Amino acid sequence: MSDDDLVFGMGAEPVARRDWPSLTTDEVEAVLGDPAAEIEWRSPRPLSTTARIRTADGRRLIVKRLPRSLRTPEALAEEHGFMNHLRERGIPVPRAWTAGAHGDFVYEAQELGAGEDRYQHVFSWTPYSPAFHAGPAGAMLGRLHTAAVGHDAPARPWRPLKSGFSIFGAADPIAAIERIAAERPQLGDFLAARDWQADFEQLMLPFHQRLAPLRDDLEPLWTHNDWHGTNLLWTDDGHAVSITVVLDFGLADRTTAVYDLAIAVERFAVDWVSLRDGGPANIPWRQLQAFLDAYTAVRPLSRAESSALPLLFPVANAEYELSEIDYFLSVVPGGNEKNAEIAYRDWFVGHLKWALGFSKSGAEEGQAFLGLLGGESPV
Repeated sequence: MSDDDLVFGMGAEPVARRDWPSLTTDEVEAVLGDPAAEIEWRSPRPLSTTARIRTADGRRLIVKRLPRSLRTPEALAEEHGFMNHLRERGIPVPRAWTAGAHGDFVYEAQELGAGEDRYQHVFSWTPYSPAFHAGPAGAMLGRLHTAAVGHDAPARPWRPLKSGFSIFGAADPIAAIERIAAERPQLGDFLAARDWQADFEQLMLPFHQRLAPLRDDLEPLWTHNDWHGTNLLWTDDGHAVSITVVLDFGLADRTTAVYDLAIAVERFAVDWVSLRDGGPANIPWRQLQAFLDAYTAVRPLSRAESSALPLLFPVANAEYELSEIDYFLSVVPGGNEKNAEIAYRDWFVGHLKWALGFSKSGAEEGQAFLGLLGGESPV
């Protein structure tokens, strides 16, 4: 079995099953209108089909195939509009465009840009490596949030695989989930078979209630919502490390800056796979502090944002996990109930249990983590 046959599953180790067949040379040639286009590398990311392409004139592009049930050309245009806004304000975002729509699929192409993909074979929930990447990553996120001001497009509608603030930004989050479940039948049936309201009331509602007096002071902002090393390209000239490209705006939406900051921390600072198996969280404390220090040096947090960060962190991934359940049930051919159950039990519910001290690792670690997000020393 070749590496092209392996993808990341719901854990850190690659698995053999692909939900979507790999991009073929004939397919890429047709999409790009280039009979000499060559596939250099296929991504192991499982939720879309992506490859790095070298064209006849030597350009290097990323081509992504997406089922229409996941993204339409109109949905991609929402992402590209935000990318254009950021690029015009100095953020190193590649030019991207819809390359075509054929049958049940839409194709996106984008320029690769300069820099090295240091994380192309790394699971998303992984610390920065080397550790000093955390500082530049935090600083670039601060720059992105500063540049995002003025992009006033409305929030995106619910879709499979989305990250947003529509649930925890709502006055009644349970009613918000019920509306989504009514619009998405497979997700609705999945939730109806579980006592999700009890899980929500026990684990999530306390954070929502504490966030309530802060929400009006959190300025709406278009944000990336999937910030980690795998979506950045890097250069290192021996004297300084730089982020040269910011990638993958598939989860971008109108949320708020501190929500995006919480997502960025969630992506690298807790070993969720280890926790799922009863192990330690393996928190890289110094990386986390360096990331936060670098971010706030570029974009200081308001008082409301500082108070909201430790409250948002436990719930920030919840909306995405509901949308991932929706994806596994309504988009993946034949459905994947097993992965939907993992997304609910281990990620939607499991993150909250750790933060509240209900997991096997105990209360102290999660509470110390939230304390650091709130400005306390972890030692």
